[in-house]
Amino acid sequence: MILSVLSAPGDPSGPTAFKDAQEQATNAASWVQQNWSTWLSIGLRILLIVVIAAVLRVAIRRAITKLIERMNRTAQAVDGTALGGLLVNVERRRQRSQAIGSVLRSVASFVILGTAALMILGTFQINLAPLLASAGVAGVAIGFGARNLVTDFLSGVFMILEDQYGVGDSIDAGVASGEVIEVGLRVTKLRGADGEIWYVRNGEVKRIGNLSQGWSTAGVDVTVRSDEDLTKVRETLTEVGLAMSKDEPWNETLWGPVDVLGLDSVLLDSMVVRLSAKTMPGKSLSVERELRWRIKQAFDEAGIRIVGRVPAQVGDEPTADPSAGVAAPSAYASSTSPQSLAASPLAPPNMSK
Repeated sequence: MILSVLSAPGDPSGPTAFKDAQEQATNAASWVQQNWSTWLSIGLRILLIVVIAAVLRVAIRRAITKLIERMNRTAQAVDGTALGGLLVNVERRRQRSQAIGSVLRSVASFVILGTAALMILGTFQINLAPLLASAGVAGVAIGFGARNLVTDFLSGVFMILEDQYGVGDSIDAGVASGEVIEVGLRVTKLRGADGEIWYVRNGEVKRIGNLSQGWSTAGVDVTVRSDEDLTKVRETLTEVGLAMSKDEPWNETLWGPVDVLGLDSVLLDSMVVRLSAKTMPGKSLSVERELRWRIKQAFDEAGIRIVGRVPAQVGDEPTADPSAGVAAPSAYASSTSPQSLAASPLAPPNMSK
């Protein structure tokens, strides 16, 4: 019936079109029958690559997370101990570990997903050589054009890994100095002594002086007169150091006794005695100021004189004549004096006669 309809009069192309459609369907079914195994193999291979990449990415990210958590537990274990006082605090180590974990997770994801994408393209029989060559040339061009950015980024990564400084540290970066208020992979923010904010690129930092890690040293030079009793001076300075180490809050700021190191220099009219003390990081300046304050008070009570001009006492020397330094008037100052008349020029002769 279908053939009779398709071959109805007035439509001479009906049987031919049907035969063409039947032939195309037969060819398509034959092509699918011949290639279904290949497509199934490619699909399974792609699925396997995706599954392995996803599992590997999750496993590596979890391993990195566990490593970071173990670092944080180690930091909490030493916090509050003598060793923890010499290291950075728990919050500082937590921030550092989180930054390291973020970088490692990002690198791991990029490597795994990039490798999986290349393997999937290779499954479709795509020639990857031109693609890799183009990517290499583009990478070189971008790296050359953005070499400063790459340098800043790599410097920031190594700075975080090595824990050179962190938020709250007082550092001297060469190009600027101040307190660190933000640490990034490209830029570090510093607040200067006058309140200004410095944006320092990590690639420009050639040296770092961290004033907030470990401990600091407070040094004070005391200058006294050369005729003072050194034993008395040492005893007074020792008493000042002991009293300061027992008072609040200096007993927590001082991490060691105040040592009288001895004479630093001896001159004709003065002697310099040097004191030194180990202090909490960043507290050396305040300890030095307090030591000077207490030493001055102790010296005044003990009668120890510091170097300086002693004012003249009344009755020790006669009062100087104010006119002693004034020169005597000259005889030539008066026009009528014999010396002035003798030195005056002679009048010219009268030529009118």
